[in-house]
Amino acid sequence: MAADSNRALTAGVALLERAIDYALGSLRIVTPNALCRPTPCSGWTLRHLLEHMHDSLQTLNEAATTHHIPAQTTHTTALALRDDALEVLGRWAALLTDRTVSIGDRHLTSPMVAAVGAIEISVHAWDVAGACGEHHPIPPLLAEELLDLALLFVTRADRPQRFAPPVRVPECAPAQDHLLAYLGRHPDWFVHN
Repeated sequence: MAADSNRALTAGVALLERAIDYALGSLRIVTPNALCRPTPCSGWTLRHLLEHMHDSLQTLNEAATTHHIPAQTTHTTALALRDDALEVLGRWAALLTDRTVSIGDRHLTSPMVAAVGAIEISVHAWDVAGACGEHHPIPPLLAEELLDLALLFVTRADRPQRFAPPVRVPECAPAQDHLLAYLGRHPDWFVHN
């Protein structure tokens, strides 16, 4: 049983690593002039989105080190976010065994937290690139894996507080478009903004 648990943790960390690698590509294009631009997250500027991403990365750090996720709010820059992302990766790579992570009165496994973190990081990295006016698609295999996980983790209870209602896309659309649409984003947002 421990071997299965450790394989799941390794897979979760590998997915998180790929998400962070993708996010670093989006963060490199952020400039101070772009901070006031709108994002695919309704009502958010790029500055708000970066602050949210910082909170998410800090939460992942806490999950890896203390196995508890507290509420946090701070201000950040894209450069600091890149450092945060690399710190997250280092802390998660250092985990040797699957641990239970407490979120309020709920308990999740480390692989589940890593998978949810990978969804959060990847989709917001797409948002960042779009806000900066750059087409930076989520790699197809990563998008397929994240879509499968999003369908498991994001439920009706998460809407409309955490996610907007799903958006319709053609059945033949790529996995990225289905992922973004499921999480309430218009995959062609970049084209129209």
